[in-house]
Amino acid sequence: MALLETVRDPARLRELTAAELRDLAEEIRWFLIERVSASGGHLGPNLGVVELTIALHTVFESPRDRLLWDTGHQSYVHKILTGRQAGFDRLRKTGGLSGYPSREESEHDLVENSHASTALSYADGLARADAHLGRRDRATVAIIGDGAMTGGMAWEALNNIAGGPDRPLVIVLNDNGRSYAPTVGGLAEHLAELRAARGPGVFHQLGLAYLGPVDGHDISAVQDALRHAASLCAPVVVHVITAKGKGYLHTENNDLDLGHAVKPMDPLTGKALKSSGRSFTSVFGEKLLQLVERRADLVAITAAMTEPVGLLPLQRKHPDRVIDVGIAEQHAVTMAAGLSLGGVHPVVAIYSTFVNRALDQLLMDVALHRRPVTFVLDRSGVTGDDGPSHNGMWDLSVLQVVPGLRIAAPRDGTRLAELLEEAVAWDEGPTLLRFPKGSAGDDLPAVATFNGLDVLRRSGSLDVLIVGIGALSGLALMAAENLAAQGIGVTVVDPRWVTPVNPALADLARRHRLAITVEDNSRAGGVGSAISQTLRDNDVHTPLREFGIPRRFLSHGSRAEVLAACGLTAHDITGAVVEMITALDAPEPIWAGVER
Repeated sequence: MALLETVRDPARLRELTAAELRDLAEEIRWFLIERVSASGGHLGPNLGVVELTIALHTVFESPRDRLLWDTGHQSYVHKILTGRQAGFDRLRKTGGLSGYPSREESEHDLVENSHASTALSYADGLARADAHLGRRDRATVAIIGDGAMTGGMAWEALNNIAGGPDRPLVIVLNDNGRSYAPTVGGLAEHLAELRAARGPGVFHQLGLAYLGPVDGHDISAVQDALRHAASLCAPVVVHVITAKGKGYLHTENNDLDLGHAVKPMDPLTGKALKSSGRSFTSVFGEKLLQLVERRADLVAITAAMTEPVGLLPLQRKHPDRVIDVGIAEQHAVTMAAGLSLGGVHPVVAIYSTFVNRALDQLLMDVALHRRPVTFVLDRSGVTGDDGPSHNGMWDLSVLQVVPGLRIAAPRDGTRLAELLEEAVAWDEGPTLLRFPKGSAGDDLPAVATFNGLDVLRRSGSLDVLIVGIGALSGLALMAAENLAAQGIGVTVVDPRWVTPVNPALADLARRHRLAITVEDNSRAGGVGSAISQTLRDNDVHTPLREFGIPRRFLSHGSRAEVLAACGLTAHDITGAVVEMITALDAPEPIWAGVER
């Protein structure tokens, strides 16, 4: 029997010899390669923390001792060692394991941190709580790495942790020199100095104890360092050096990201099993490259996401036109405001879920100053397999409140290219484009235009107006086809620019018996809500129904499965509209208008 098959909880590790632990590490690597190749996921980061995770679980006793992973995508090995091996057959799929720590899955997962640079703040709070309650019988251990130390919140936490020298807290710095790509900035250079054992180091200067550097692939050496750290009963940094993607040829030789996040692939060749087609991301990258070559004032900004947001072609051809700030969205946005003040037009390309982290900067530093900065939000709407924290389902709700911000939602690749060009040409304030993860699909041409609205379909009488938002315009057209087959007249429009609301929508709605909106954003405060307000403001009494994402966190699964769970299918929309039309056609009760 393989050693890994005997590991059902971390206690088993403490029964194994040093040689057996080394053998176990190799078994875990091959387990990861086999399972993650089948499902897709964060392979490279986890291949790099195998020995480190084994050492942590032999020195500390989870769940009594709290292990916090930052970012949480480094927790696959932790899941394997805490009884969840079987769940890897459905990693990141509906009903299977999450790709991040999950409180629902295990008592060994204390926090569900999939946004970077948070663990030190959680850890500071836990250490303070133990001090307040007089507890000295458990440890708090924060494992931070894979670029998470480039985030400003981590340094805010370190500043506070250093102010409490009597509060025990172990900080394991997993230094692999990377996030998606090599870590950038002065911190990266400083860590290189520490790896070479030159100088006292910033952690020592902050007043924190410092141990290291330690070879993160030497289990015994890491165990010794962790035991020493625990014995100090004070805040201490254990600097561990690891190699991202270790032990697998196809990740070690991937110069781009060392297999940071892989799609389902053949484990023998490292080749993806299928092509996803032309994506919204690639369309954006190609169009931005064209625009940059025509305009000397355009500069792109990303927060440690150069390749995932489509900026790699631009960086390779014009490296001076791409700025990677590391995992520092707040700095990225205010720096963009500064660039704009200096005469440059910045294009800030980040995931929708991460723009939440920079709302204050977008509101006060960009919009208040009416700066022409263009934001491009990839992974907007439902992303699916990365789970609740990575769905971009809040951007329209949150950002529609920003004065002067114009928001566009392209429905296909052609519209994305057109709207990006319009956005960077606007110089009266900020603009924003949002689009989902995955294929841009076939183009959906307009059959007509009406006061700035694209009309995608017009058939039959003026029964139902369907407003399709962005990539869900295709779904709107499918529902329209179903309704037309039942003799219901349908008009389908795409506003293109969804904020501010085009007044022409009120004029169109007035002419129809019923209006609906279809969007992959929260129904609470989404485009549908804004259109509803516009109808009321214009004294339009046409009933309006908003179809969108309910106000709850969504479990992981495929995009199609998650949308279906939200009622965003042609079948569900058709059924609801037929019911509403039937209710409108119902004869008025005989007592209508009679006082009772």
